[in-house]
Amino acid sequence: MLLAGLVLCLGRSAGGVAPMEGMPSPWTHEVVSSQILQVGGAALQLDFAAGALDLPHDQVVRWVETAARAVSTYYRRFPVAKARVLIEPVAGRRGVTHGTTWGHVGGFPAFTRIELGEHTQQQDLTDDWRMTHELVHMAFPSVADEHLWLEEGIATYVEPVARVQLGTLTQARVWGDMMRDMPSGEPEASSAGLDRAHSWGSTYWGGAMFCLVADVRIREQTGNRKGLQDALRGIVAAGGTIDQEWPVERALGAGDAATGTTVLRDLYKQMGQARMQVDLDALWSELGVSLRQGQVTLDGHAPKAAVREAIMAVKKDGR
Repeated sequence: MLLAGLVLCLGRSAGGVAPMEGMPSPWTHEVVSSQILQVGGAALQLDFAAGALDLPHDQVVRWVETAARAVSTYYRRFPVAKARVLIEPVAGRRGVTHGTTWGHVGGFPAFTRIELGEHTQQQDLTDDWRMTHELVHMAFPSVADEHLWLEEGIATYVEPVARVQLGTLTQARVWGDMMRDMPSGEPEASSAGLDRAHSWGSTYWGGAMFCLVADVRIREQTGNRKGLQDALRGIVAAGGTIDQEWPVERALGAGDAATGTTVLRDLYKQMGQARMQVDLDALWSELGVSLRQGQVTLDGHAPKAAVREAIMAVKKDGR
């Protein structure tokens, strides 16, 4: 979950917002190769646009499929019945340079365009977070622009957790990254809540902080039986995917209904509509996450160690 380059993706990543006037729609780009992936009960159409790649297409296919399996693991199934992913090679570049996801495009409930550098290597794909991040966007309805932090925060928070549950990331790595990066989401002194704070940090890490606090609160109120994962699955089960436009209250209400709490709606009033300072140092201590001599340590005897473990764990019943 190396998000140092996340600023490259800042902008509307979800919700069907059209390209700028005069710019060609990415979903109309020429396709030179296409195949269908069956993942998590869904059919994903994977297309390659014209352009050279050093990597064989098969390696890129496995990368997309792995990201889709991570999302399917977190949500119990892939969030939409069918989706399209377009790989667009970028001449002279290396790595995954940009990703954008739209809802309800060209007959698909969800469409993701990923720009992939011509000279990308396998290690770049192994280390990548953007593909999973973009596919997570498919699992939440399009909400008003002032709530972009919620869409991006969910994708930022869920992406690494889903990869841990799939087995491609370690818990220590994810908690260490959160500990390092989440302070950038602390509210600006001039803001009156995340709905009005539009910086990069508040959009991505402020939203992720909302998700972490919500996850912990839900688990506290349900005896650690349910968490944010249950809430987000509930939103998808209620039909809240990227091709739908919902008021934020409806989305949060569907999530709360799935956990039998009012955590999401209450926390939205505290963090979305007002400025709430989260004591991250105290939260890390309670969860048992610390940094010692450059190494992340997870304390199994911390007050909320069981909550920390449950956030990353796949439930034994598969749900």
